[in-house]
Amino acid sequence: MNRKAPSFVSTVLRNFVGGSYSDTADGITTPVIDPSTGEAYAQAPVSSPRDVERAVASAAEGFEVWRDSTPAERQRALLRIADAVEARAEEIIAAECRNTGKPVAATRQEEMAPILDELRFFAGAARILEGKSAGEYLRDHTSFVRREPIGVVAQIAPWNYPMVMAVWKFAPAIAAGNAVVLKPSDTTPVSTLLLAEIAAEFLPPGVLNVVCGDRDTGRALVAHPTPQLVSITGSTRAGMEVAASAAPDLKKVHLELGGKAPVVVFDDVDIEATAAAIAGAGFFNAGQDCTAATRVLVHERIAADFTAALAAAARATKAGPPSDTEAYFGPVNNANQLDRVTGFLGRTPDHADVVAGGNRIGDRGYFLEPTVVTGLRQQDEMIQDEIFGPVITVQSFTDEQQAVRWANDVRFGLSASVWTQNHGRAMRVSRRLDFGAVWINTHLPFVSEMPHGGYGHSGYGKDLSLYGFEEYTRIKHVMSFNG
Repeated sequence: MNRKAPSFVSTVLRNFVGGSYSDTADGITTPVIDPSTGEAYAQAPVSSPRDVERAVASAAEGFEVWRDSTPAERQRALLRIADAVEARAEEIIAAECRNTGKPVAATRQEEMAPILDELRFFAGAARILEGKSAGEYLRDHTSFVRREPIGVVAQIAPWNYPMVMAVWKFAPAIAAGNAVVLKPSDTTPVSTLLLAEIAAEFLPPGVLNVVCGDRDTGRALVAHPTPQLVSITGSTRAGMEVAASAAPDLKKVHLELGGKAPVVVFDDVDIEATAAAIAGAGFFNAGQDCTAATRVLVHERIAADFTAALAAAARATKAGPPSDTEAYFGPVNNANQLDRVTGFLGRTPDHADVVAGGNRIGDRGYFLEPTVVTGLRQQDEMIQDEIFGPVITVQSFTDEQQAVRWANDVRFGLSASVWTQNHGRAMRVSRRLDFGAVWINTHLPFVSEMPHGGYGHSGYGKDLSLYGFEEYTRIKHVMSFNG
């Protein structure tokens, strides 16, 4: 594709290590691109193994202090971080939107508001860890269970929700008493560094460290012998590589990976309202969401009308830069991802039809029209593989059994939704869907109190909730002889 070459600028970001900004050992940088323009506006460090070593050593020192903090002290720190983030919210939102191209209003409402809630949720979670009560399970011996922090935690975050994923990573880890080395995506490091800077005022040095870099930086962090837990949100390929790299040290691994969410629509729904809701959940964030509503299975009785309504909703959905107050979503995050999404569309099989969108918007930035593809078959790549762009596919099914079979017939198992007015059907289908989260007559909302995580090629482990909090603890049995 014809793209303007990025123009390098002098603004250089730095790692955040030991409570302050830090230069890298080699001084190698990579451009940070504004995806709305395709132009560079900053440079970020590409951290070497020496930089990773320094960050891990800082985290190890920070852990020795933080592990002895009380739950009340951890709660207080996270509440103060939340208040400080809220006070600087507009600054963080501006940084996030420039780095990702997202609409300002959506980022404020759908991302900033949740991360403040999540910081405060995990602040409270720090004080309510539960376990089996102490008791004499063997005569003359008293046993009890301790939940302890794991130690240094290595975390790798993706580019689709930089500030949200940073908080999903570090908040529960810190609440549990761990120290963190967090690597943001090489394309979206800005808001993560800003969050670390804000948090540093309320944490001992070394408790939260951020190292920027590429895949080699991530590999060095995962392979380092000190971290005892590696948590990654990313592609299935990246998760497999992390699991293999962590295996020699038997590190605990937490993987939140790709998705291919089935959206099962039965023939008793309000067609227009359901199509509009699914379009909103499929095109939000340019479809760059592992849980996005991008694989619709609709009953054959309403398939034609529903597809027409969905296509109309797509044509009414606007993409644009952060300055466009009418835009629902922004650009695809980077040039490689734009190539990936347009590659899928370019390989649309002859038996399928693009009934809305399908084209790049302009030649500046990485914008793509909201797109609907119909007529695909179950084994087509657009059904089986994660597209991660503003593309919704539509298939029609004949009965409930076929709908469930097709829904489950992918490698992924992260999320799904069922749309029907029949309560019994909703309960049956939600039970049979092999996905870690199932919505009924909605798709995409999250709450801090409920877990998020998948099965199969979507990984294992949970984010959010007390289940996610417990991921960052280890269990120890202590027994005392009372004789």
